[in-house]
Amino acid sequence: MAEATALRDRDKSDFGDTESDNHWAQLAKKHWPKAAKSKKAKPEIIKKEIWDVLEQEAFHFRSLLMLESVQVLENYLWPGYTEDSTNHHVLLIALIVTVKSRENLPMWDAFADNPERFSSFFRRVLSMSIDPSLSGPIRTHLLTYLLSAFQSLDNGLVRKECAPLVSISIWHNLASEAARERRFEEHGQLRKAWRAAAKRFEAADEATKARLRFERSWLYTLLLDLVSRLHGASEDDLVYCEKFLEFLTDLESQLPTRRYVNSLVQDLNLLALIKISPMFNTQGNGLLRDLFALFRHFANFPVDDNTGLQHSKAQSYEKHCGDLARLQRTALRHFKEKLTVLALSNYGAIDGRKELEDFLTQLTDVELEDMCLILGFRTAYPSAANIQVTRELLMEIILLAHAKRKTFQETVRDLSTQPTETELYEPSLLRNETYNGSRSLAIPKLNLQYLSVGDFLWRSFILYRCEQFFEIRKYLEDTIKRLRPRGTGSVGGLHFDGFSKMALPITKPAILEAAPAKVGHDQPAYVRAEITLNVSKLADTVRHDWDSLRQGDIIYLLTIESIEAPRKLTNGHSKQGGEEASGLLALRTAEVVNLLDENGRSIREPRPDNMNGYGNSARIRRLIVNLDPSAFKADGELREKGRPDVYESLNVVVRRNQRENNFKKILETIQNLALSDVPVPAWLQEVFLGYGDPASATYARLSNQLKAIDFRDTFVDWQHLVDSFPGKTVESEDKKLESFPPPYVLQNFTTSAPAVQPRSSKKRRRDDAEPVQQTLESVKVYTYRPPASGPYLSNAPKHNSVRFTPVQVEAIASGTQPGLTVIVGPPGTGKTDVATQIINNIYHDFPSQRTLLIAHSNQALNQLFQKIVKLHIDGRHLLRLGQGEGDLDTAESFSKYGRVESFLENRAQLLYEVDRLAANFGAPGAHGSTCETAGYFNSVYVQSAWAKFWDIANDTDSSAGTIISSFPFHHYFHNAPQPLFPSEATIDEVLETVRGCEQHISKVFASLEDIRPFEILRNNRDKTNYLMIKEARIIAMTSTHAAMRRQEIADLGFHYDNVVMEEAAQITEIENFIPLALQNSKDGDLPLQRIVLCGDHLQNSPIVQNMAFRQFANLEQSLFLRLVRLGVPTITLDHQGRARPSIAKLYKWRYPSLDHLPNVLTEPEYLRANAGFKHDYQFIDVPDYKSAGESQPSPHFFQNLGEAEYAVAIYQYMRLLGYAGSKISILTTYAGQKALIRDVLAHRCKGNRLFGLPRIVTTVDKYQGEQNDYIILSLTRTRSPGYLRDIRRLTVALSRARLGLYILGRRSIFESSPELIQAFKLPLERPEKLMLTIGEIFPASRLLTDEVEGTEMDGVEHLGQYVFEMTQAKLEMLKRGETLPPQEAGVAAGIVEDEEMDGEGGEVRVEEGHDESELDAIT
Repeated sequence: MAEATALRDRDKSDFGDTESDNHWAQLAKKHWPKAAKSKKAKPEIIKKEIWDVLEQEAFHFRSLLMLESVQVLENYLWPGYTEDSTNHHVLLIALIVTVKSRENLPMWDAFADNPERFSSFFRRVLSMSIDPSLSGPIRTHLLTYLLSAFQSLDNGLVRKECAPLVSISIWHNLASEAARERRFEEHGQLRKAWRAAAKRFEAADEATKARLRFERSWLYTLLLDLVSRLHGASEDDLVYCEKFLEFLTDLESQLPTRRYVNSLVQDLNLLALIKISPMFNTQGNGLLRDLFALFRHFANFPVDDNTGLQHSKAQSYEKHCGDLARLQRTALRHFKEKLTVLALSNYGAIDGRKELEDFLTQLTDVELEDMCLILGFRTAYPSAANIQVTRELLMEIILLAHAKRKTFQETVRDLSTQPTETELYEPSLLRNETYNGSRSLAIPKLNLQYLSVGDFLWRSFILYRCEQFFEIRKYLEDTIKRLRPRGTGSVGGLHFDGFSKMALPITKPAILEAAPAKVGHDQPAYVRAEITLNVSKLADTVRHDWDSLRQGDIIYLLTIESIEAPRKLTNGHSKQGGEEASGLLALRTAEVVNLLDENGRSIREPRPDNMNGYGNSARIRRLIVNLDPSAFKADGELREKGRPDVYESLNVVVRRNQRENNFKKILETIQNLALSDVPVPAWLQEVFLGYGDPASATYARLSNQLKAIDFRDTFVDWQHLVDSFPGKTVESEDKKLESFPPPYVLQNFTTSAPAVQPRSSKKRRRDDAEPVQQTLESVKVYTYRPPASGPYLSNAPKHNSVRFTPVQVEAIASGTQPGLTVIVGPPGTGKTDVATQIINNIYHDFPSQRTLLIAHSNQALNQLFQKIVKLHIDGRHLLRLGQGEGDLDTAESFSKYGRVESFLENRAQLLYEVDRLAANFGAPGAHGSTCETAGYFNSVYVQSAWAKFWDIANDTDSSAGTIISSFPFHHYFHNAPQPLFPSEATIDEVLETVRGCEQHISKVFASLEDIRPFEILRNNRDKTNYLMIKEARIIAMTSTHAAMRRQEIADLGFHYDNVVMEEAAQITEIENFIPLALQNSKDGDLPLQRIVLCGDHLQNSPIVQNMAFRQFANLEQSLFLRLVRLGVPTITLDHQGRARPSIAKLYKWRYPSLDHLPNVLTEPEYLRANAGFKHDYQFIDVPDYKSAGESQPSPHFFQNLGEAEYAVAIYQYMRLLGYAGSKISILTTYAGQKALIRDVLAHRCKGNRLFGLPRIVTTVDKYQGEQNDYIILSLTRTRSPGYLRDIRRLTVALSRARLGLYILGRRSIFESSPELIQAFKLPLERPEKLMLTIGEIFPASRLLTDEVEGTEMDGVEHLGQYVFEMTQAKLEMLKRGETLPPQEAGVAAGIVEDEEMDGEGGEVRVEEGHDESELDAIT
């Protein structure tokens, strides 16, 4: 993600330090120095030294960013603001806030301490926003500020100022009293709200009345001003109108702001006024038209503005027909002579725009105006607005109101999920690439709230499609650049001077078959084609990659020309702009069906001449594919019109890495969800959409909450139970017992109040049906005797050994209850253990329920799954889906096919047990031949034997000896630990042993009954499907796998009751949503009982590479973060057990309640000092090395040679002292620095037994969720903090170390950034030069608290010399015959590296052929 912030980092390349010589830094030192108390803001300084300078630079964003970085808002503008401050003062505050918004920095923190002053400032902004004397650019900046405000309605300070501007009072501006009455008749509550607003106005004093009049007229004034500006021709007016349409779209796209605004927009006929304006119809204003289309989409969205209920297709059509019927009645009653045909026509004949327009052209201007008045449309505007009511306007008003519109579902349906060159180079998509924040974009945003689930899915589909097409285009352009196409001089001749392992030249595909269209479709069902690949010249590894293409993979068929070739028309499209520059003339996608060799044999089949399936002279591959049928149909229509056949010119096939190429399946999943009107659970509906009480989905508010919870082995012992409820009394139902061992069942259990309270409002207090349950003073507990497990050691249950903290117990209790649970897990607080215990409790407490386990990455999912495997959970109920299953560190395979094989293997063992039981009875016959015969044997022999035995055992006259002698399975249990029945055993002890034996035998036959369907089913696919939908009770998959396979899984009839989601804060919102909808709805609802989200919104967010989608559209928003912002109650874990307390303090400021588990306070490794280091953590200032700091060998590929050398030198020093290489990780903030450090390591350490390689060298983004004992962190940047100003990323960086953290960076840069002050406060209190202790080896004998003299390293050269001398001493030891410690497995070979793909995860792709020659100069 670091390299994805291209424009931002470019803009920030020369600022950040108040010690530098730029104008803003000097101004800051003079007027608001960091150490000085804030001075009063002087108007002349604001005007001459700040405003005038910015104005001369046309308010260039780079200058604004530099000004913000010197804390002008916090230290000068806001402290100096008063009601008498100048307009320039107000404007500067607004400008800096917009800068913070664009940079994703906290915007409102500076204002929180003085709400009254903020209210005064906000009023000034509102007044200036409607001031016609201000220039267009200034008003655009003010509008941008207001946009940020209305996007921050989760902030109470801002919400208080914004809400009155969009309240029901704005209906004073409707055209007439009749217009208001029509709306009051629709919903009775509206009239009450109107009267309440009128009463407040009448009761107010004159000053308050003036404020209320201003609030209700503010938006109306802006709307009339917009219409006036739409007739302007200046560039400033255009930018302002674009920004205003974005503002209106934001208001329309959230129900609280839309409720009354939409009525005003409709009353003003704003859509018609915009559409007929000169600016809208100017040819070059494509962005304005696209923004209008987006605004119109939300203005006409089929939702009830008051209730928030989405209209169904039938309801929408019914309303449309009602409008047409009203139009027909009006035509027949008032315009019968001219519009009789219209009045008598069917709806389908008059709901088209053209047909309706033909009818209305018969009316005169006066008649058109009369018709509008009769239909209730406004036809008069204030004279000051200068709006001319023309025939064109009247006609447009009627047409927009009555012409049939495409629904959002139809829009989604008609959009292709596979790109062509036309989609890749759409102007709207190209705008997204060049986004820098100065102009609006015509793409939807992910907001705090949505109009409906369908609205959310529509936005997600549009955004995900745009992002994926953007990535595909960049990838193809990069591939073409590597191929370096060059014309040969002949017609159509092309030669490739370059090479890419991801692309091959081809001849035209052979179309094999175009299947007839399916019923209800107008395109072929599929289009089968064959492509011949010449692989004879490819290296074996590259040919193997091409041979690994599998069914369902997407490939790209390109028509490429030399960039220098003359322009030509292809398939009816003129190549322009990016297409022309890239050389891409045409693009068609295809889905792989099969890959054959030259003999027509599937490449997957083993070849007779080679054991591994690859011959020595492979030359040809035949690729069978399905072409995109919609594109094929469109191409055929163009071909019939005389256009060239695009398939004749295709000359290159390109593939992508499978991990990056799953876009089609995910897009189809979102598309199908949007078309199917999938619901969310009724109890979650309002919370998901962002309305109502944020706490309404928690178990305390649900009617089906459990009155008692069986916590199983959650508590280790009685004292653990008591400690888990501080401030409460734990009472046993049996008053005779003061304590007893687990399991524990807690009755009438309610946890303490949530950590985050929902924001309240008068409306919500009125609507609350029941108050939040109060904390109970006592907890009633009882126990029970768990069923006997059996006589064998393997029957012994596995018990939890983790002593959960009180907050963890609260999270486990909430997760076990039905409803929504949001668990915030700071670093090292054990959220994975909590999730594991929740799953364990659900598994045992609700045997009929099934749980879906989701994580963002395979690594996190496997970590959680491996912990579940160790629990007392039957392995036959566990299933791991997806490719990451192969990385599970378990003895068994938990994949679908692995589970089936395991069932069949268990079948043989269990049937052997049946044979042993038959021998026990001396029963003749093949009872253990099949599961079916075993079932008969159980009912005939085993059950009858048990019945006879229990008749004797239940006899009150039976003694222990009688019961033992009558036990019918002595022979069967002869191999159990003996004696089975001790001689001194009591009757109760004997019966307990018998029950265990009965449980063991019952489990044998129950397991065989579960396995029986696998005997009957013959097809492997049927077996795996049965396993997934019937047998498995805990199913784990990544969010990506769920998104790719959603339709396939749902069509199988898959159902589940609970969802537990790890890394929920790292998953995009649509990927959060899809796992909730992997099953089909029942009776219009999803039968989910529980949703548990575990994550940390204060660490990294989902990775989105394109800045437009990340910053403007907020695509990086996760459901987890949105719920936190909405005020949904969360449970924040508060005890960490990962890091030393001293290291945990580095990020404790982000988690104020964070404390420590006993292990980090008492275990020796946490108490001992780090051998060879005076400090356990240190910020090491790295000056320029060889007169250079940061560098960019290629754009956005940041490197710092000095820090790379320093990091490797520290690693070498630690290895020489005896630290294990596997306990050391080197992290950096940029992919370029990662590549450089790897080069230095390869040059100095690889293959050297003294050093080897560290466990991993990777970026901070890639290391989230991981940890190691010792972390060496390179911050890289020396001119600005770069993307580390996003404190979430720095939180990840500082929280990966357990025992030692050594940070390399430029002190002057990072200590001057206001966002980083808290993070670096403690490290910067220590010496800025590395402090070593001489004469120690690992492990150290001294304690961390011991005072010791340190040796200062002056710089990387000094440390390098010291390491060199230590190395020479070690080599002398070798010469004397002294042995070195054995080399760690895999370390010297360098096999422990991160497996990230180039360009993935927000990092720039490392160029092919990157060499190490740069390091030769420093050796």
